[in-house]
Amino acid sequence: MKALVKFIVVLTVFSFLSITLLGAAGGGKVFDKEDKIKLPEPRYKSQVSVEEAILKRRSIRNYLDKPLELEEISQLLWSAQGITDKERNLRAAPSAGALYPLEVYVVVGNVSSLKEGIYRYNPFNHEIIKFREGDYRNDLSLAAHGQSCVKNSAVSIVFAAVYERVTKKYGDRGIGYIYMEAGHAAQNVYLQAEALNLSTVVVGAFVDDKVKDVVGLKEEESPLYILPVGKK
Repeated sequence: MKALVKFIVVLTVFSFLSITLLGAAGGGKVFDKEDKIKLPEPRYKSQVSVEEAILKRRSIRNYLDKPLELEEISQLLWSAQGITDKERNLRAAPSAGALYPLEVYVVVGNVSSLKEGIYRYNPFNHEIIKFREGDYRNDLSLAAHGQSCVKNSAVSIVFAAVYERVTKKYGDRGIGYIYMEAGHAAQNVYLQAEALNLSTVVVGAFVDDKVKDVVGLKEEESPLYILPVGKK
């Protein structure tokens, strides 16, 4: 009997430690309600036309030291991968075979009413899920060869890809489709930023493994783009 009780105690402790370690690694964390933040509903009209946004779109690396609003984060993430057809789960950017290999993260450093940390975007519920607390902008900047635009932005949006979602259907050709999709989504963010009177730039110069470590990407996710965003 004592041996059985001892075995149960050991098993319980082992299970607790396993769950804790998985949570620390990021991939195995079970999120509670406090980790999930419902974003404001995106708006579908603005005073800036598509033509004007295209005309004024620029890559800008210098930002004012002012916070973004949660409504602006909502619009930016929706423009990248938001659901635009709820019946068919179609998203804001075209995707080969509607396979949607992109995962979107936001590294938050200066947003009103939102704690510093790293959040994962869930397009289906239009929410962000926090899994790392703290200001990681400097760490992400170092992973991007010290680029100041990453360090000084209010937030950085990080695109990652799960290649197998597309290559399992299209083979190696699918890799090119993923890069095309990342370009579509990034341009959406550019245009949405312009419509919000914000600035952004696409950053492709970084050390993949370091970005993966800083952001806490899953094993199957590979970083593609960093888009720092800030006030003009």
